[in-house]
Amino acid sequence: MAKGRRIVAPGEQLPPDTTGPEEYLVDHGEWKSPATLGIVDERDGKHVFIPLQGVYVPRKGDIVIGLITGQGIVNWFVDINSPYQAILTVQDFLGRPFNPMTDDMSKLLRIGDYVKAQVQAFDRTRNPTLTVQGEGLGRIVEGKIVEVLPSRIPRIIGKKHSMINMISEETGCEIYAAVNGRIHLKCPNEDSETIAILAIKKIERETHTVGLTERVKRLIQEEKKVRGV
Repeated sequence: MAKGRRIVAPGEQLPPDTTGPEEYLVDHGEWKSPATLGIVDERDGKHVFIPLQGVYVPRKGDIVIGLITGQGIVNWFVDINSPYQAILTVQDFLGRPFNPMTDDMSKLLRIGDYVKAQVQAFDRTRNPTLTVQGEGLGRIVEGKIVEVLPSRIPRIIGKKHSMINMISEETGCEIYAAVNGRIHLKCPNEDSETIAILAIKKIERETHTVGLTERVKRLIQEEKKVRGV
């Protein structure tokens, strides 16, 4: 483990200024402790906790990639890779009142479709609600969805988007990593898509290791030579 980074176990004492996902940090007042196995990065005078385990817990404002799993009378049920099932209403999807006489829900979204959406409300007492009324939100009509552990997303993105930008530049893929552990890839060809997925899965497996960025870049370059990309 590089200087400034160390693995910490649940209950271990951390500095009170430690930041990270609130659902994985317990605040004891004068100190904090992790609720799951993770890494503390102590560089630049800051302490940042990065969980290595755990599930996605929705928060208002999160951008997620959801999978349509069912249909109600005026809404769809959405799997957001969480213990909590989300709801997306037809009215929100249309951006106007729903008219059952003229609007056919099955032609708007079908079971198996993916949507990029924002968590509109969630308080643990009811299912989270989603909205697709925003720039870049809505049904995903092309590309590939890759699933990883939600706790690995910060490492896949990297500091100031360094890791995800490197993968994008090396493969030519457009990549969006949602906080709920789903990644949307739009690549120029199948070989580039395969290489990007190999890189993402390597990061997922080796999140806690040192020198990962260089190893991932080397993997991509080697795969490009083999595949003639």
